[in-house]
Amino acid sequence: MTDILLINPNTTASITDLVLKVAQQFASPGTRLRAVSGAFGPRYIASRVGYAIAGHAAVDALANDTGAKDAVVLACFGDPGLDALKEIAGVPVVGMADAAILQACALGKRFSIVTGGERWKPMLEEFVAAHGLAARLASVRTVAPTGADIARDPDATLSLLAGSCTACAVEDAADVVILGGAGLAGLAAKLAPQVEVPLLDGLACAISMAEALAGQNPAKARRGPFAPPAPVASTGLSPALAKLIG
Repeated sequence: MTDILLINPNTTASITDLVLKVAQQFASPGTRLRAVSGAFGPRYIASRVGYAIAGHAAVDALANDTGAKDAVVLACFGDPGLDALKEIAGVPVVGMADAAILQACALGKRFSIVTGGERWKPMLEEFVAAHGLAARLASVRTVAPTGADIARDPDATLSLLAGSCTACAVEDAADVVILGGAGLAGLAAKLAPQVEVPLLDGLACAISMAEALAGQNPAKARRGPFAPPAPVASTGLSPALAKLIG
């Protein structure tokens, strides 16, 4: 049995419920899933300041979780706090965006990302560049509704998303298109028949990678940038997070 914790670092419980429900469809038999939301911060992450706060919320959620886990999935496309989680977690941590771009590279030479919220375009371009994959990014296309808007009424945006995905393939020459965002989880299967290149669901990518890594049971780094950090005193953190880093 494999236990995977999903951390949704925004504070919208309905998004967390959606992520858990869709993840259960992607998970293998024998995988048990739990999901937690951020204890503080924006209702949905759609800006740089929201992203920064979400990184803290993600680390805090991990520190306060006492359940069994063989891997962690950071269920927010853009992966706020991913490197910090990898540094302090004793199990593999997988981000939705990280997993999706790596799997997209396995399927084709160039990939595009489609998501909700216009501010995500430069943020995701920077995310891909930081991974050294800028040359393989065909485009980032956003639709006006945010991921939270899409989650509330997904059927209303299916045609808009399908048009953006098709434009990625036809106009931007993408070999693969990633549908990114926790609020868009599960929509790739509905859109796939309308898109003529492979369409990846960021959550599905993260679940499959987390299961694979949990099965390998890799050792925690004891040196390098992802080894546990030296203890440090803190002020104003939750007791569990203060204890974890101190």
